[in-house]
Amino acid sequence: MSVLLEFSMTPLDKGESVSTYVARSLDIIDQSGLPYKLGPMGTCLEGEWEQCMEVVKQCLTTMQTDCKRISIAMRIDYRQGKENRLVGKIASVEEKLGRSVRS
Repeated sequence: MSVLLEFSMTPLDKGESVSTYVARSLDIIDQSGLPYKLGPMGTCLEGEWEQCMEVVKQCLTTMQTDCKRISIAMRIDYRQGKENRLVGKIASVEEKLGRSVRS
């Protein structure tokens, strides 16, 4: 079952700047081999359900090593028979607009 999974994971006990922790999670995401897109408020992955959930689990396990409280927000979109949606959904909107959008 292929899904798009968008999530953000934030330690709540590390002050205002958490980019160090985001970078550690992004390293896990990048090494997973799954297609992904980093955004300013979260990261979107594309892959099989189990693969995506394993990446989220690895990010949490890593963050738990030195964070006592963690907030996780996650959205999952499943659409049967569709692949390459990470870029395909944006391309569809651009086609309807007749121009490129900032992404």
